[in-house]
Amino acid sequence: MQGLSLNKTALNSERERLGIYARFLPSLELKRDQLLVERNRAARRLADSERALDELVAALGEGLPMLANQGINLDGLVQVRNVGMGRERVLGMDLPVLQQVDIAVADYGYLSTPHWVDAAALRLQAAMKLTLSSQIDRERTAILERALKRVNQRINLFQKVLIPQTQRNVKAVQIALADAEKAAVVRAKLAKRKRVGRTS
Repeated sequence: MQGLSLNKTALNSERERLGIYARFLPSLELKRDQLLVERNRAARRLADSERALDELVAALGEGLPMLANQGINLDGLVQVRNVGMGRERVLGMDLPVLQQVDIAVADYGYLSTPHWVDAAALRLQAAMKLTLSSQIDRERTAILERALKRVNQRINLFQKVLIPQTQRNVKAVQIALADAEKAAVVRAKLAKRKRVGRTS
């Protein structure tokens, strides 16, 4: 209210500002709702990929207990050669998307290594793909969380600061104008009494 003029121009200006805020707030709330849907979708995808990875690791341990054999070195058996990343435009944001994963299986002697190494290589490839997928899903979720936080801050700014302050300003100007109008009426009545008193 500091620096607020108490005249009709200020009243119209404050009312106009209040109207702008009232029109802008629903669009922010709609964006928040859309962001919530996208964030929940990304969180579900992240949970699904993490659960699939956990299940794969558990199945790997159960199905191939031979992996515990220290005599067979599997280091470098499966390596990520290339990761193709893309961007998806969602609600005005660029979100990362995993487009392709190129995984290489190192050459190993088929006769000198046990037969289960083939199955281990396939499962390790799947585990690497799931790990990369969950990293991308985690990043998407974090980006959407930050955007949701910003939109919530803006909504709170409008609901708790700007709109109430503007409503108080409108009320203060209306009261000041009403007081000025009453004072003008009183002055007019006093002036009329003086004129009537002089003529009589």
